[in-house]
Amino acid sequence: MDIEYITRSKIDSFDEKSLEEILAEYILDYKDITLETSRKMAESVIEEVKNSLKISQTNDEFLKDLIAIPESGIAMGEMGVGSRGAGDFFVHRKIAEIVDSTKTSSLVNPTAQDDGGVVKASTDSGELYVTTAVDGIHSRLSEYPFLGGFHVTRASLRDVCVMGADPVAIISDLHLADDGDVGKLFDFTAGVAAISELIDVPIVAGSTLRVGGDMVLGDRLVSAVGSIGVSKYPPTARKRAEKGDIILLTEGSGGGTITTTAIYNGFFDVIWETIDISFIKASNALIKDDLVKDIHAMTDVTNGGLRGDAHEISETTGLGLEFQHEAIKSMVNPKVLNMLETLDIDPLGVSTDSLMLIVPENKVNEVKKSVLNAGVKIAEIGTVDNSGIARMNKSDGTIEELKPLFREAAYTKIKKLVGETTPEDFEIMKEKVQKAANNAIKKKDDVVNYINQN
Repeated sequence: MDIEYITRSKIDSFDEKSLEEILAEYILDYKDITLETSRKMAESVIEEVKNSLKISQTNDEFLKDLIAIPESGIAMGEMGVGSRGAGDFFVHRKIAEIVDSTKTSSLVNPTAQDDGGVVKASTDSGELYVTTAVDGIHSRLSEYPFLGGFHVTRASLRDVCVMGADPVAIISDLHLADDGDVGKLFDFTAGVAAISELIDVPIVAGSTLRVGGDMVLGDRLVSAVGSIGVSKYPPTARKRAEKGDIILLTEGSGGGTITTTAIYNGFFDVIWETIDISFIKASNALIKDDLVKDIHAMTDVTNGGLRGDAHEISETTGLGLEFQHEAIKSMVNPKVLNMLETLDIDPLGVSTDSLMLIVPENKVNEVKKSVLNAGVKIAEIGTVDNSGIARMNKSDGTIEELKPLFREAAYTKIKKLVGETTPEDFEIMKEKVQKAANNAIKKKDDVVNYINQN
């Protein structure tokens, strides 16, 4: 419950006394305090918000521009942000444009829409490639902190591994709302630490704060885990894929998304299928066997499922990808696949946490042998060509072009109600979002110029 949001949204519609009573009732729902104390808290919130709103009356026009949000008029949910589909990908490309506008130098940055970012450093022993990645906890795992910490750490490390880097450090940022039990912090950290211990990569830093300070009531947990990796070879970024390459896929049993699907649909035995580190074992085997340099591209099948990854790789490279449907299905953990098919969830539209490798034909057998020796299943699922289209050959003989839906395949009941279809006014929505991103870049430029001149 965001008390500040409620206050800001209602302050022009209610007199102060009425608003104070509304807020006091909300506060009493969460706090074991007297009505008098809750009213005093409500009064304080209203006073603080009123004071903050006075900034719009300042004569300092630059300051007013500084604190004004470049609003698009499009809400997160409307645009499908975080739902790993077309709307989400579009917004991420706009974020990448803001990053790219800085003109700072990096080998791989968000414009590549890749899993991690890479910078090159020079050392006495030669060049070193440093990869960083960060992932946020699955929002529906707030009530299951250990699982949330476990899976977000795996996700962050995967993003480092698929760039061909060897993970060397983990960092954690943890936010818990005001009424959350401190034990949630420990449970989440234990989940992060479990992965740290299993793969012998240390947790080196972190931050712990409350969500919204005194203004947000409840026990919602939000967090992010970052990973750092190093490599002596250039990254296995998507743009390195070439015509004639073979596409390999390891067996995926899912992470945060599959765990959430299992919990909220009652398939509790499936949770245990996700408690593994097969992905990292496969990646580490390739590093140990010195095969990373021979792999053109690596990615984890996460955001929007294989549909999303295939489309993004095709968009980034301009190449085509041809997949075999039955081969893909064979690389989904059987229990996970059964759950998805029982619930009518498209296995190609959700995160299965498989490792997808794009490899020159003459290196396929070596790569498969390395992964299999690590105890991880792997199979050939397709090829790269110059068609410019990602597509799949289905068992009935038909061919389907692989495109991300507006949102990833709905894997909970509430997501099915929200739906996956693209809004009719999506193009108009994109124009508004583009304008907001442009305005954000302009603000950044104005502030940088101001600081440089003063």
